[in-house]
Amino acid sequence: QVQLVESGGGLVQAGDSLRLSCTASGRTVSNYVMAWFRQAPGKEREFVARINWSGGSTYYADSVKGRFTMSRDGAKNTVYLQMNSLKPEDTAVYYCAGRLDINRDFGSWGQGTQVTVSS
Repeated sequence: QVQLVESGGGLVQAGDSLRLSCTASGRTVSNYVMAWFRQAPGKEREFVARINWSGGSTYYADSVKGRFTMSRDGAKNTVYLQMNSLKPEDTAVYYCAGRLDINRDFGSWGQGTQVTVSS
């Protein structure tokens, strides 16, 4: 399994931007699908975005489409989540996850990073 470490969370105001990073180690992720999930207090974890490492194609949840952008840097083995026009409802713990592109379930998870958006 690949090890994932997130960073970049923090406290911001509504309308601000924030960039999360997730660095992978332990094995190559060239055949991985990487994703961001989030979990708000009292709510279930929800999908935010994903990227196919090999081709770079991305997919977003409707709630973040047009505001969030996921990207990757092969040289750094890192994926990013650029979050713009943040809203209070984006407040959550954000988790990075990875799976082999032939698998359905995400088997590797980071420890999470807190994002808090004040109104």
